[in-house]
Amino acid sequence: MTSEVTRPDEVALRAKLAALSQEHRDLDNALAALIEAGARDQLQITRLKKRKLQLKDEITKINDQLLPDIIA
Repeated sequence: MTSEVTRPDEVALRAKLAALSQEHRDLDNALAALIEAGARDQLQITRLKKRKLQLKDEITKINDQLLPDIIA
């Protein structure tokens, strides 16, 4: 993907990146609290972990758009 990101697009992407990163941190904290509390609901824990991985993929995708590969 070699298309350049325009300034308004960059602002929107950075805002979305911040929101996704915050949700990722929140899920991380929620998972840690559930596990520490000895939650037995493995289905809920698995769903939270899956959502966390989806967020990480979206974050990576946005970072790749904002910081394009430099071909050396």
